[in-house]
Amino acid sequence: PGLLLLTSFLLHVEEGRASPIRLVCDNRLIQKYIGEAKDMEKKAGQCQALPTLSCPAVLPLVDFSLQQWKSKSNETKRREILCDLALLVGAAAGAQGQVMQECGARQLSQLYQHANTFLLLLQTFSWEAGPWEPGCSPRSIEHSHVTGIFLTYRQLVQGKLRFFFHDLAKDLCK
Repeated sequence: PGLLLLTSFLLHVEEGRASPIRLVCDNRLIQKYIGEAKDMEKKAGQCQALPTLSCPAVLPLVDFSLQQWKSKSNETKRREILCDLALLVGAAAGAQGQVMQECGARQLSQLYQHANTFLLLLQTFSWEAGPWEPGCSPRSIEHSHVTGIFLTYRQLVQGKLRFFFHDLAKDLCK
């Protein structure tokens, strides 16, 4: 599934400048990813006896003020989302080592693949400021429940990522 998602992304990236023209301009794609995030969250919630994480997951706080969001440059938004995704990917990877139950492990693996694909994709977007450098420190919170990882991912895709693609579409889809 992760390879399929990456292939889908790459097919929507214009050659040369690595801009996500079709991905950004076709609103149905982000709606598809939001639907997948909701589905993963729902399926994880249906898994029986998910353990409390012995080592809590550090998750990004992905809430935001739309007014503040609109005042940021696309590059700043991209870097903020990259920081959130990097923390989320790390949390999913850490939780995978603690969840042995098949249902939960399968959903975590899928979330990890999707979040990592978004991370890789956003790293390839080319802007004036150059490539992304790791080492950011987004606002975060510790969570002991696996379901918090799914909730955070859905909120990130449904919020910042969707609005980011919407903002890019204004410039790229004329």
